[in-house]
Amino acid sequence: MADRIRLVVVEDNQGFREALELLLGLQADMEVVASVADGSSAAAVVRKHQPDVVLMDYRLPGLDGVQATRAVREASPDVAVVCLTASANLREVDALFEAGAVACLSKDQELDEIIKAIRDAA
Repeated sequence: MADRIRLVVVEDNQGFREALELLLGLQADMEVVASVADGSSAAAVVRKHQPDVVLMDYRLPGLDGVQATRAVREASPDVAVVCLTASANLREVDALFEAGAVACLSKDQELDEIIKAIRDAA
């Protein structure tokens, strides 16, 4: 893979967001181009940075993960959205997929699984 996977992180928990930025930024094939703390900013940031993948939290201030995923996909139909959630029930996960997410993972999954989902999505 010659080009790096360009990522936008949408996560309201500042510590978790910063940890993701750091750990994903250490991957030779990944580059975090932007991160935001709320769903309302997600589409504008995606429009501006044109990432390959958006790592999207489910529970967000402003727009929730479903609404933000829908807005991101409308703003940039080619972007892949991988959702990360601490807790989402089956109905919520189904709604994420209906909104255009390509994967939905739990925040407590191993980093390797999250990285693999990002690479698969890209």
